[in-house]
Amino acid sequence: MNDSDKGTGRAARPKRTDARRNEQTLLDAAAAVFVTSGVEAPVRDIAARAGVGMGTIYRHFPTRADLIVAVYRHQVEACAEAGPALLASSPTPHAALGQWIDLFVDFLVTKHGLAAVLQSDNTGFDTLHAYFLDRLVPVCTQLLDAAAASGEIRSDLKAYELMRGVGNLCIGAESDPRYDARRLVELLIAGLRRPPNKTDIHP
Repeated sequence: MNDSDKGTGRAARPKRTDARRNEQTLLDAAAAVFVTSGVEAPVRDIAARAGVGMGTIYRHFPTRADLIVAVYRHQVEACAEAGPALLASSPTPHAALGQWIDLFVDFLVTKHGLAAVLQSDNTGFDTLHAYFLDRLVPVCTQLLDAAAASGEIRSDLKAYELMRGVGNLCIGAESDPRYDARRLVELLIAGLRRPPNKTDIHP
């Protein structure tokens, strides 16, 4: 009895860990391929980047929609977890905000095409959009609050407004090589800074 307990108790946990790690590798590979080739990229390209067979991908994600939704959620989680980490490691909260917005722009590029793929499942897309807001708006709020508390930016900007503005700047960038959305987003974030003089000096 003890031997079987040891066998089942200890073997199951590493398997779950390995399976989770393998899935993360697949999602990272799919996200990278989606950025360069779009969400309709061949599954064989994703398999090659991940270093696995196509059967492995289909075993984890039976349909393309399953894979795209999983990538979407994976990217949202990575973006959410990056916020506090950047606040802890960046020289200033404004710098952390700028780096986080860069990641957010990357996420928006990865997400391109999701709505078209899931257009037959409006409820599923609505659920994903709500998940996106629930996870990322509080993180952006934390970054904005920290930058405002440090006196780097004005304090009346809402996270949803900023994220919506960044999203609007990214629209159409993938179809027009003359349009550099990332540069405009950088200008937007730089423009949030409060002037160091004048506004901070009161009699």
